[in-house]
Amino acid sequence: MAAAAAASPSPSSDLFDEIVMAEERFHGEGYQEGYAEGSHVGVVEGRRYGSLHGAKIGSEIGCYHGFALTWHCLLQKCTDEKNSKKLRALDSLIGMIQKFPYEDPTYDKLQEDLEKIRGKFKQVCSMLNIQSDFRIGTERSSLTF
Repeated sequence: MAAAAAASPSPSSDLFDEIVMAEERFHGEGYQEGYAEGSHVGVVEGRRYGSLHGAKIGSEIGCYHGFALTWHCLLQKCTDEKNSKKLRALDSLIGMIQKFPYEDPTYDKLQEDLEKIRGKFKQVCSMLNIQSDFRIGTERSSLTF
């Protein structure tokens, strides 16, 4: 009978085990809850950042595109050699913008292609003798990229 009493745990040792294991259990549950909450907050923050950053890039590319199309229309009427070079540069810029992957944020060379477009834009501005920072009116309402 003494062997049976030693083999079965006493009610006080079960209570003690529950108390000792409670810390470990609560630690695990807290970790899981924290991980789930952090994942949710991370997704929300990432979506907000992506939308903001994507809107800035879209606005920048749209500005370049409108600029290039406008100057292309203005220069089409002139057929001298100087304007021919400007038109070729504008065509190149327009082509780069049209090939830009708007719909694929996972595109490996997104930043590289964006830098090429910016460089081509600056080249075109230089050829047209236009400042490439587009400061319009007061300092508060400037449009710079």
